[in-house]
Amino acid sequence: MPKYDPQKDIPDLSGKVILVTGGTAGLGEKTILTLATHSPSHILFTGRSAARAETLTNTLHSQFPTTTSTFIATDLASLPPIQASAKRILALLTKLDILICNTGITALPPGLTADGYEMQSGTNILSHALLIKLLLPLMLTTAKQPNADVRIVLLTSEGYAFHPSGGTVFRDLKTSQSGIGLLGPWQRVHQGVFKTGLVGDLGWGQRAFIAVTNAGRFGDEKEMSSNACWGGATSSREATENGGFYTPVGVRGKRARENENMELARKLWEFTERELAAFTTETSV
Repeated sequence: MPKYDPQKDIPDLSGKVILVTGGTAGLGEKTILTLATHSPSHILFTGRSAARAETLTNTLHSQFPTTTSTFIATDLASLPPIQASAKRILALLTKLDILICNTGITALPPGLTADGYEMQSGTNILSHALLIKLLLPLMLTTAKQPNADVRIVLLTSEGYAFHPSGGTVFRDLKTSQSGIGLLGPWQRVHQGVFKTGLVGDLGWGQRAFIAVTNAGRFGDEKEMSSNACWGGATSSREATENGGFYTPVGVRGKRARENENMELARKLWEFTERELAAFTTETSV
């Protein structure tokens, strides 16, 4: 991992407003605490656990009293709550500088979201797509302000390379995909390999497979949030690719062939626009 020191390399964030999804534990919590040391004016974070949120809010208040913190209770496994959360965020803010889409699930039993999408696709893709669409006008307005540096960071995983041959199978996005095997201006960053609770629902054999295939790659807990912080607050706009894929820390990653398939990208864009249309009209927001 290239040398990266968040304490030294992240600039002063005074005046910045930051939103992190899934901020009550794990990588999201680490990201928030790291960014908070650089004095942003306001950090908002989403999550489901009010108890964990209270603990984090108390920590932020005691350690970083000049930074306002706001918890937005949100279940990203359903689109209506995301729409409601976006309304609350828009009512609270007059600017939004950094959006870090951190929430992600994996290795769950086959299932559907409340809206009828395959659980991982609905939570990891459509939920963040809706949140971005609803908050983008505010971020575009923020980008017009003097010295603005507005960023959207999407956290991903190298596990995406285990996709079906040919890429996304759109007809399966509203099924549980129970027949699929073990792994089924913005930047995408792979956060690295760390011990988290994401694979806790897998059997011992599957967990052993993940441990063996990632042997020697597990990062130190202190490094857990480095790539997210790099993408959100450190990376040079001139030296990074809009929409690029970066591995820790700030290394341009090798993308799968399907990532360069513009026809597949068009289909995904159109699918997303169609599925989210009911939540993004002026009367629905």
